[in-house]
Amino acid sequence: MHLLLIRHGETTRVDSETGIADPPLTDNGRDQARRLAEWLKDERLDHIVVSPLRRARETAAPLADRFGLEPEVITKLAEFDAEASSYIPMEELRATRDPRLNAMTEGRWEELGSMVEPEAFRSDIIGALDGVAAAHPGQRVAVVCHGAVINVYLGDVIGTPRLLWFEPRYASVSRVLISRDGIRSVESVNESTR
Repeated sequence: MHLLLIRHGETTRVDSETGIADPPLTDNGRDQARRLAEWLKDERLDHIVVSPLRRARETAAPLADRFGLEPEVITKLAEFDAEASSYIPMEELRATRDPRLNAMTEGRWEELGSMVEPEAFRSDIIGALDGVAAAHPGQRVAVVCHGAVINVYLGDVIGTPRLLWFEPRYASVSRVLISRDGIRSVESVNESTR
């Protein structure tokens, strides 16, 4: 089977005083989602899986429309900060030299406050995506999710212990091939229309 791991499009910063931050796509992010669907139009796609977070669902919408598929929402594919009251895009963290970025990339997750436990996050992601593969043998499945989700799964395939080891571009595609025997291999990383 063939997994297309797709990162959501560009999002806005959100600070919520009353609950969970679940930002929408920016205008550019919606354009990225449309370009992604156009770019993949000549490929076969049998199923779409999506994180429950708004940015992933909005990215998946043009793809679902183009292929006439109803996305399956899998809660375990939410980003590690899904319960946080703020969302700050990676480029803003980088531009402001926010110490949380270093904590994430250096694996100091305990400094991130209310984020999920790293090994539980890893286990949930691997279990969810291996479950998708087992449920769709011989098929091509698009998985619209998040940067850390893609990092964790590709990292497991190649055998790196780090949770975050590269930065997937917005609306990029990374491909994993999975044999009927469960042997996984990375076909490509970070393909994009730009």
